[in-house]
Amino acid sequence: MTAPEERQPEPRQAGFHPAGPRRSPAPPERRGNDRRGGDRGRDGRGRDERAARPRGPATDPARQAAYDTIAAVHRDDAYANLVLPRLLRDAQLYGRDAAFATELTYGTLRVRGTLDAIIAAAAGRDMERIDPPARDALRLGAYQLLYTRVPAHAAVSSTVDLVRSVAPGAAGFGNAVLREISGKRLDDWIAQLAPDEETDPVGYLALAHSHPEWIVRAFAEALGTDDRSDLIRLLIEDNEAPPVHLCARPGLADAVALADEVGGAPGAFSPYAVYLGQGSPGDLAAIHQGRAHVQDEGSQLVAAALAQGELSGSDSRWLDLCAGPGGKSALLGALAAQRGAELTAVEVSEHRSRLVSQAVQGLPVTVLTADGRTVGEDPQLPEGGFDRVLVDAPCTGLGSLRRRPESRWRRQPSDLSQLTRLQRELLTAGLRAARPGGLVAYVTCSPHRVETHVTVTESARRAGVPVDFVDARELLPAGMPGLGDGPTVQLWPHRHGTDAMFLAVLRRT
Repeated sequence: MTAPEERQPEPRQAGFHPAGPRRSPAPPERRGNDRRGGDRGRDGRGRDERAARPRGPATDPARQAAYDTIAAVHRDDAYANLVLPRLLRDAQLYGRDAAFATELTYGTLRVRGTLDAIIAAAAGRDMERIDPPARDALRLGAYQLLYTRVPAHAAVSSTVDLVRSVAPGAAGFGNAVLREISGKRLDDWIAQLAPDEETDPVGYLALAHSHPEWIVRAFAEALGTDDRSDLIRLLIEDNEAPPVHLCARPGLADAVALADEVGGAPGAFSPYAVYLGQGSPGDLAAIHQGRAHVQDEGSQLVAAALAQGELSGSDSRWLDLCAGPGGKSALLGALAAQRGAELTAVEVSEHRSRLVSQAVQGLPVTVLTADGRTVGEDPQLPEGGFDRVLVDAPCTGLGSLRRRPESRWRRQPSDLSQLTRLQRELLTAGLRAARPGGLVAYVTCSPHRVETHVTVTESARRAGVPVDFVDARELLPAGMPGLGDGPTVQLWPHRHGTDAMFLAVLRRT
């Protein structure tokens, strides 16, 4: 479970196609307010409009929308998937223009690390010494030069106009930097700047494929193989724009019929999944009518696995202990409705609790705004009171980097300590909430072993109640490849086409 803003899909538009693979890393951007001041929220809206710089020569609307989004992400810690759609609407950009702005935005954010290394080399100075508005404009221009089919002259001239608009005194500097960048191909820049591939393979992969080194190491450990090509495939997949997945709610929609309705295709594994081909999911009637919702196929699989496990005795009380923003609650609620069960969805944040309530309208779900760790203290969360429990714990979100391009530069290894403590507390509470014989599914959207195997093993050992592991592979659709040796399961973008979801299922004995 991560922030609701981070779980929303990246917009997909038809009509623009980038060229070649993406690659890239660099020190994380300093976040918060820049020298212009102004206090802004995660959607990039400023409460101090004096922060806006006066515009110079007109920039084409698609590039302007991309720049404004990138600037909001770096200046205000905003989320691109909240900022960009609003800017596209405001600028009345649709079709090919919206697709171009979308590709520029998400592509630039994904490969920021490589872009920063190349810009710094071309400029002969550290990125911190470049004025932030000019810095973001140069990132946008360098992305066009190195990663797309945009002609070099168009990329340079449009970016110089943009620099002149947002940082008038830096136009000449920007022009010189961009012309230096355009003198080499991407592969040549990487060969010049990346560490030696043999003596520092992690450093090389980090720069070549735009991931911080600590994340490359974490992925390599979680993959558990000496096959370097497997790691490279994962890093490449992380840099590709993912398709939008829909969940056809059981009892309310059929995945095959929904695929025909929306012009998509049924999912490869989840019986509820539909892959959306083109267009915005927000425009679909099935979404507005509550027959479907946006949800990665991996999230569907791990939530449905909890409902698949066999139980003896009662099966009427289900619990989602970390419910926000509500996608898994909606799927579980629809499944519960078919079985005459009821789901309690717990979310500690009032805002996210409201999102859960919106997501589960019409389903047998009670939304409770509370801390999931209060099992046994809150009368609505009695110890031993539930047959099935989902613990979709807050995590680093390293499993969904392809959907949240800015997150790889925000997360730090130091985040793990606080998160894993919370994960263990929540899983321990979930195990206490399950009745003897009941099932608990522990889920994270991260493959980091500290958040997965270590958390599960330590929590099971310290829970204070007896538990056994259930083989999670048997709770997923038959024939799924690459599920490992069990009893836990790790899904992967490059193996399954899903976010890197982790699943462990335990039975309280």
